[in-house]
Amino acid sequence: MNIRANILLRVYLSFGLIVLLAVAVLVRLCDVQFVEGAKWRAMADSLSTKYINIEAARGNIYSNDGSLLATSVPEYELHMDVFAGGIQDNDVFYGKVDSLALRLSQFFGDKTPKAYARFLRSARQDTARYLLIKRKVNYQDLKTIRTFPLFNIGKYTGGLIAIQKNKRILPFQALAARTIGYKNVNVANAVGLEGAYSDYINGESGKRLVQRIAGGVWMPVNEEAEIAPKDGADIISTIDINMQDLAQNALEKQLIASDAHHGSVILMEVATGEVRAVANFTRVSKGVYKELFNYAIAGNQDPGSTFKLASYMALLEDKKVDTNTLVNTGNYRIPGHTIRDSHGSIGVVTVKQAFEESSNAAIAELVNTHYKEEQSRFTDHLYDWHLNEKLGLQIPGEAKPVVKNPKNKSWNKNMTLPQMAYGYEMQLTPLKLLSFYNAVANNGRYVAPIFVKEIRRLGNPIEQFKARVVNEKICSDETLGKAKALLEGVFLNGTGRSLASPFYRIAGKTGTAQVADGNRGYKAKKQYQSSFCGYFPADKPKYSLMVTVNDPQGLYYAALVAGPPFREIADRIYASDMQMYNEVTDRLVGNTVSPQAKAGQSKDIKKVYQAFGIKSLYAAKSDYFNSIDTTNGIVFQEYSDVKGYMPNINGMGLKDALYLVGNAGLKAQVKGSGKVFSQSIPAGSKIGKGLSVQIELN
Repeated sequence: MNIRANILLRVYLSFGLIVLLAVAVLVRLCDVQFVEGAKWRAMADSLSTKYINIEAARGNIYSNDGSLLATSVPEYELHMDVFAGGIQDNDVFYGKVDSLALRLSQFFGDKTPKAYARFLRSARQDTARYLLIKRKVNYQDLKTIRTFPLFNIGKYTGGLIAIQKNKRILPFQALAARTIGYKNVNVANAVGLEGAYSDYINGESGKRLVQRIAGGVWMPVNEEAEIAPKDGADIISTIDINMQDLAQNALEKQLIASDAHHGSVILMEVATGEVRAVANFTRVSKGVYKELFNYAIAGNQDPGSTFKLASYMALLEDKKVDTNTLVNTGNYRIPGHTIRDSHGSIGVVTVKQAFEESSNAAIAELVNTHYKEEQSRFTDHLYDWHLNEKLGLQIPGEAKPVVKNPKNKSWNKNMTLPQMAYGYEMQLTPLKLLSFYNAVANNGRYVAPIFVKEIRRLGNPIEQFKARVVNEKICSDETLGKAKALLEGVFLNGTGRSLASPFYRIAGKTGTAQVADGNRGYKAKKQYQSSFCGYFPADKPKYSLMVTVNDPQGLYYAALVAGPPFREIADRIYASDMQMYNEVTDRLVGNTVSPQAKAGQSKDIKKVYQAFGIKSLYAAKSDYFNSIDTTNGIVFQEYSDVKGYMPNINGMGLKDALYLVGNAGLKAQVKGSGKVFSQSIPAGSKIGKGLSVQIELN
């Protein structure tokens, strides 16, 4: 083969290979474009754009009186697209960037105008499309920022991108904070109303399309959401913000005074079971307490003497004793242990006196004597009263009560029963025990406490809640009457007599219990829980109240430690609740004379009569007038003040009379008290400044 033929062969082979490769590439391009096109386009879209969730505004939580306990407020994260449609032109951007930098510097105060200008110019050079300007900007500030140079060119073309986020705030801060709770993505660890009702409060998330840009940043494609979020529903709680404030202040003050480790207060409305206040504080340092744990619903401990009510009610219901039955106090010996009264023996007394003076020995002897041969009969009462069960609260975290029975492995036939009688060998939460006392106050109707009474969306109720009835009647009316008398006797004659009020009656029981020091038991360190559980007013119960103070230093008796906050809370609620005062019976009879009133300022008289619901027949428009009593309401006589003439002050109180006389330029000499019935210068007489007028009151 000659050289020419050899060269041509090589050229043809090379050209053929090139053509073959080109055909293969073309075939593969067609395959990618037409056969696998949908697959690759979807993958490309998923890498460059995606939908993200937009958090909905969480619903509000309101108190029983309409106060806002928790709400969501919009908070914005501000970004800037330095190549937005309206500012792409360099003349527009660079012509106003310094003015924008000055306004940002003046508004935020975190950088100098020059620093902001360099920051924005550098972003322009780097073609930044999603430059972070500021986080945590409120709505009012955002409205102002929209008026800044460049940003005011247009909502979508000026470069400002505002990403809304929702910030949860508590207007009353620490008040009821633990009960309100907080959002927790871990449902198993839900806290308070926020956690329990998150399905209602959270609302439904929206969707926004975002695009991936340089640096791995995702920028919204559109300013508006593709799917708008649906705001959450509102929760109407049973908490009364004023009562909550009162409960927290009273508890914290006592904890500081006693240098106690922790304590709780629960206030509950007797008839409805609605919880009006829950306070829990734990010592974090000397004299400083914070709400770290909800002891009221999760703090299981030996209830101590406050449990004696249940023991006496079991005895009374089974007719083992009556309130006048005699019993020994002081010491009661059982195998391996002696039960003592801390205040010593008060001799042989009635059951009523033993309860009032909180004798441990007396109740231990009574229960052990009457139930020793049938121990389950005593515990059956406790189980019938559901003291061994959870209340099924609307908020999470409730501890399960521990109430033994003879079938339990830890039951000691010699020791368990008598010690249960005065509140040991069991574990109850403060709210559990309060609910039992509340049942006594509620004439035997045992209701489970509630924290939420209504759920609303856009102001319309979508669900309402009533207290669940645990037991329609816990015992006979006879037992209830005697139990109420025992509880009232504590304040009249017993351990709570120093806390009795002269204005209203209180029923309740003190409790001082030695509690275990964790796993180290009772002997490692003596710790006490002081508690006070009861209701008021005793004759017509409206509220039940439980106060516990744990590990107080120094004095630890309940009447001295838990009693003062109980009395303070009860006093202030009673003083502020007109419905709890003794009602005055309205008696409507013929020829009733309307009450007399002093002449004086018209607006004051009108206000008083309107408050008493008295019909007032007046058309007077002057500032002062006299009132005339009639059987058909109050007729007012208008007073006309003429300058230079003696005013008519007859029938006025001294304050109004002196005001008018002084304005007329007269000097007054006053005699007597009451209202004006005589004036030395007759009304309507011409007068001059400086004259003296004698005013006589009666």
